[in-house]
Amino acid sequence: MNDKKKSPVFNLTLSAMFMAVGLVLPFLTGQIPQIGNMLLPMHIPVFLCGLICGWQYGLAIGLALPVLRYFLFSMPVLFPTGIAMAFELATYGFTVGFLYSHSRWQCVIALYRSMVTAMIAGRVVWGCVQIVLLGIDGRGFTWQMFMAGAFLNAIPGMILQLILIPAVMIALNRTGLVKFSRHTAPVQKLRS
Repeated sequence: MNDKKKSPVFNLTLSAMFMAVGLVLPFLTGQIPQIGNMLLPMHIPVFLCGLICGWQYGLAIGLALPVLRYFLFSMPVLFPTGIAMAFELATYGFTVGFLYSHSRWQCVIALYRSMVTAMIAGRVVWGCVQIVLLGIDGRGFTWQMFMAGAFLNAIPGMILQLILIPAVMIALNRTGLVKFSRHTAPVQKLRS
């Protein structure tokens, strides 16, 4: 479905579905927290929400998801993990949705560019929020903690996202629910 044809009700409905998926998906890896920390299950619906519904919805779902999940299931721990994750996921939803919707071509290449940029931006925001929160708490946040938490431990989840999300978008394109498109500059009519 083309962005111009999507209604706010359609986007709100899909966003609610992505929120529900984000609440439930971590249960698949919840029995072993180390696997959940590596596969990053809450990130997938936020990325998809930003791509399909737009940056506004991706930002809102990303910001609300960890906090709501904490109040419903006491996971993730709100301070500092949940708060930092909320800012990280909000950055993912905003960045991927904004960059993809403003790409000249909405295709797999633009999708990967948007996702990789969003992954980097989200991890930088996560690190900055961790510095502030752990500084308030008096613990401190080292460069080694940032590299381990943002990249090294997250490599399996990043790989999963880079495979699964484009596969979902390609499948949605084939069904016609989400169309890859090419934005062209408006042609000016020549006046005689």
